[in-house]
Amino acid sequence: MKNNLRVLLAKKRQKVSDLAKETGLSKSALTALYYERTKHPDIGTLRKIADYLGVTIDELLTPEE
Repeated sequence: MKNNLRVLLAKKRQKVSDLAKETGLSKSALTALYYERTKHPDIGTLRKIADYLGVTIDELLTPEE
């Protein structure tokens, strides 16, 4: 799976640190997700991110081709 976190944050002119503050998730976990170093992100983490960004989990993640 490929995540669109980088694109979604850029559209909203937000930083990983803003996302960490607002969601209560660790900055290190979000940074790993941002740079696509996380292979199996937790569904709770994805849900918090998607809720904050106002998108669905499907919009946050896309299958790799």
